[in-house]
Amino acid sequence: MASTVSFSPANVQMLQGRSCHGHAAFGGCSAVPRTGPRMRSVAVRVSSEQEAAPAVRAPSGRTIEECEADAVAGRFPAPPPLVRPKAPEGTPQIRPLDLTKRPRRNRRSPALRAAFQETTISPANLVLPLFIHEGEDDAPIGAMPGCYRLGWRHGLLDEVYKSRDVGVNSFVLFPKVPDALKSQSGDEAYNDNGLVPRTIRLLKDKFPDIVVYTDVALDPYSSDGHDGIVREDGVIMNDETVYQLCKQAVSQARAGADVVSPSDMMDGRVGAIRAALDAEGFHDVSIMSYTAKYASSFYGPFREALDSNPRFGDKKTYQMNPANYREALLETAADEAEGADILLVKPGLPYLDVIRLLRDNSALPIAAYQVSGEYSMIKAGGALNMIDEEKVMMESLMCLRRAGADIILTYFARQAANVLCGMRSN
Repeated sequence: MASTVSFSPANVQMLQGRSCHGHAAFGGCSAVPRTGPRMRSVAVRVSSEQEAAPAVRAPSGRTIEECEADAVAGRFPAPPPLVRPKAPEGTPQIRPLDLTKRPRRNRRSPALRAAFQETTISPANLVLPLFIHEGEDDAPIGAMPGCYRLGWRHGLLDEVYKSRDVGVNSFVLFPKVPDALKSQSGDEAYNDNGLVPRTIRLLKDKFPDIVVYTDVALDPYSSDGHDGIVREDGVIMNDETVYQLCKQAVSQARAGADVVSPSDMMDGRVGAIRAALDAEGFHDVSIMSYTAKYASSFYGPFREALDSNPRFGDKKTYQMNPANYREALLETAADEAEGADILLVKPGLPYLDVIRLLRDNSALPIAAYQVSGEYSMIKAGGALNMIDEEKVMMESLMCLRRAGADIILTYFARQAANVLCGMRSN
């Protein structure tokens, strides 16, 4: 049996020209105008199934109205008995402590812990360092398991593709330069057709949306293995080195770099590079300054990867003393005044206090570099089953974020992103 429902002409206009597929209440309906000189209403046929909808019932079979009547009358189901979990045998019987605050209350379940978690990490926070060389094949780096010198034409593109697939879209390039191209003045650093500019152009052509960071320093190009030009008495020349670095940064920007990153620790280099970039029209190219780069022993595996160990001496006259803390504030003030866009601390985990110091004293984004030694120690501990590699990896990255790092340069970037995406760590 069916019934009719009348609609006004205004409602009819809403129905005209439409099918009934978008209106569940009128499935299979048809609008039939009434006879007469002027259409005043329309009859809609409604099926008997729709007209007599069944009453909604509780799982017990009673209707909502019956349940509500019981509630009004005070007839409630008996609550289950309160059962407290038993303590193990031998637990002392004590009077509970008179505590108004118990912080463990907010940690008692996974849902509560997730709700109150103060620090988070995502693939967007990670920057993947990539070692590149002129060869066609990828060459494993013995001291850094899982890392390779990537052939710039093929292996590099494959690594970037896989990283982007799990949300890592930022990369920093480090070249292994042939010895024949190295010199005391590091002129290869600003060759527009050198390994780094060629690689930048290729990456930007294949993946235009990624962020490409570059390293601005002379050590990969120096026959002396230092970040600057070395005088005959062993002194690293500051201002002359800065002049070379400016040309290097402009060459990288010309190739398409998004962020140039002076890691040399020469005085005044940020301001000089900013002026050089602006003079060439690269106002939108950012500078990530290695603000607090320490003369650390954690860099060993990296120098093997690039074959860039100093030929003599060390880097203590330009990199910071690991014993110093307040000195980082001097470097921070200088880099901010000279136009840095991002401030970086290197190494990472051993210098969490310095990361926090910069975070508390600057409004600029803070970067942390989890360096090769940190990476290799975690890898070695995992290989020896002394630690859970994946858990320690993720904890170390979270600690860097908690200390105040906005972005983290880490060789774990793709592996960590796999974990964050719920994929297998590999």
